[in-house]
Amino acid sequence: MTTPATRSTSGDQPARGARLPRRARRAQLLESALEVFVAQGYHSAAMDDIAESAGVSKPVLYQHFPGKLDLYLALLDQAVEKVIAGTREALESTEDNKQRVAATMTAFYTYVASEQGEFRLVFESDLTNEPAVRERIDRVTLECAELIAHVIHDDTGLPDEASRLLAVALVGMGQVSARFWLESRLQGNDTMEQADAASLVAGLAWRGIRGYPRTDEPG
Repeated sequence: MTTPATRSTSGDQPARGARLPRRARRAQLLESALEVFVAQGYHSAAMDDIAESAGVSKPVLYQHFPGKLDLYLALLDQAVEKVIAGTREALESTEDNKQRVAATMTAFYTYVASEQGEFRLVFESDLTNEPAVRERIDRVTLECAELIAHVIHDDTGLPDEASRLLAVALVGMGQVSARFWLESRLQGNDTMEQADAASLVAGLAWRGIRGYPRTDEPG
């Protein structure tokens, strides 16, 4: 599995084998697990690999996470919250709906372009047949769409079902186009800058969604 870039380790981080408070150790293990899962996928990754990457023994790893699935779900929970929070922040950043669309698309592109490659756990998981994983992945689409749907409904007066469907379409447009842009760029087939790509897709989304007039506009 290709990663956007190789993440460098900051010089002010503690050595991986050093004694750490429990919370700090857990965070460090999650960071190491992310590297391994993104590089290898769930099925190919082994707890041995994660322990080695973290510079700890397997017993230490198992003290924090009883099994590989528990570790993966903890990472996924973290990733899901980040996507949803980014969408909420984008929507709350302005009252201008054109700018809201642009900010939301920028949030998706920024998340996908992160050098850690965390988005692969959310949008390209090789464990979607596991119910607990599927539930979390679906939560990203559903909760991001619900946030957007509230704005659409409040501004247009469209029924909840219609607002939700339009919102899901916008979420899909953001995450699918962002992943396509990134993969094309990694393969050397696309030189478009991230900001330009996000702006282009935001323009397309806005041209569609502005066709539904605000409820406070004169008839």
